[in-house]
Amino acid sequence: MLERSNLGSYPPVFRQLNSVGPQPKSYSMDDTHQVAVPRVDLECLSLPKLGEACQNWGIFRLVNHGIPSTLFTRLQHHAQMLFSLSFESKQALITDPFSYFWGTPALTSSGAALKTASPNMNWLEGLNAPLSQLTQFQPQDPLLRSFRLLLEEYGRHLSRIATTLFQSMAKNLHLDPEQSEPMLEESTGFIRVYRYPPRHSMGGEAWGMIPHTDSSVISIVNQDQVGGLEIFKDNKWLLVDPIPNTLIVHIGDMMQAISDDGYTSVRHRVRVKKQEERLSICYFVFPAEDSVIHSSKYKPFTYKEFQQQVQKDTRALGYKVGLKRFKN
Repeated sequence: MLERSNLGSYPPVFRQLNSVGPQPKSYSMDDTHQVAVPRVDLECLSLPKLGEACQNWGIFRLVNHGIPSTLFTRLQHHAQMLFSLSFESKQALITDPFSYFWGTPALTSSGAALKTASPNMNWLEGLNAPLSQLTQFQPQDPLLRSFRLLLEEYGRHLSRIATTLFQSMAKNLHLDPEQSEPMLEESTGFIRVYRYPPRHSMGGEAWGMIPHTDSSVISIVNQDQVGGLEIFKDNKWLLVDPIPNTLIVHIGDMMQAISDDGYTSVRHRVRVKKQEERLSICYFVFPAEDSVIHSSKYKPFTYKEFQQQVQKDTRALGYKVGLKRFKN
């Protein structure tokens, strides 16, 4: 069994920055309010409630989703065990098609960290797992092997949930079923597991992720009880408290374009705590790469073109411009 560590489990840059004094703040943390986001029941799905949440919030809490609480617990436990391995062990063990990254959530299509012009470091490390390629990953390490099996089981649940939600959204939007079908391609789905280390030297004031929107159609987040997810609504930052055995669903950029801006891609960020690690397990799903998105608000584009533009902007500017690049 590989030796597990605490401080040695973090990427070296985090260990170094945690030992120095406070750094200048890039974003204010003094303007956050708590909020109860809309609740959607998957078992008794109400199309009007779903539509209202997508239009007015771009985010909702999903209950009665059908995922066993034991699966949540086992997945969180295995993720914690994996991240607690030494940094060097994670680099050696987490190999293709998985990828291991830190300091940025911006990745290339192969899963490698994207080099950007941004001076802001995202205080996180993560594991990227393309669900369609999980069977190719046959690790010898028993922890990774069991983690892969849990991800496969979890991924099947998330694919079911995403498909159900998207089909209901398409009904609300009166989309043609044949034309909307390639707008959610199951094979594009991937899971990212994020660990946000505590930031002692900043007095708790650091960002796990700086403000952004997701490029996906739908994102589904399972956050632990530490919390830290914040959304921007009505010119205020609002803290989304964690509630056990629920999921947080985000509307992404692709869904906003598909809906002619009827649905909102929610702007959000993640706050890092001073003394506590935070763990979140996130699922993202996209349109088929070459399917063309037609919208009265945007020029026709494919997700592949959108992804290439996002990566180009992130490299050059340090941030994603997103849908504004495709406005009519």
